[in-house]
Amino acid sequence: MEEVLTIPEAAMRIKMSPRYVRRLVAERRIPFHKVGRSVRIKASDLTAHFDEGRVEPLTSAQVWRNLRAVA
Repeated sequence: MEEVLTIPEAAMRIKMSPRYVRRLVAERRIPFHKVGRSVRIKASDLTAHFDEGRVEPLTSAQVWRNLRAVA
C-alpha cells in the first residue's frame, strides 16, 4: 500500500504550512481522500503536484534572445 500523509505530514514534506496544504485541498488543486472527517493525501500525489510547478532554467542563448526582444 502506498504511503498516505495527514495534512501536517504533507506540509512538513513540502516545507510549507498546514494552512497552505488545506487550501490546496479546499480548492481541489491536489487529489485527496476523506477518511471519516480526516483528509489523507498520497505521497505520490503530493510529489506530482510539487513537480508540476518546476521551472526549468534558461540557457544563455535564451536569456540574450529575451533581452533583445525587450530592447
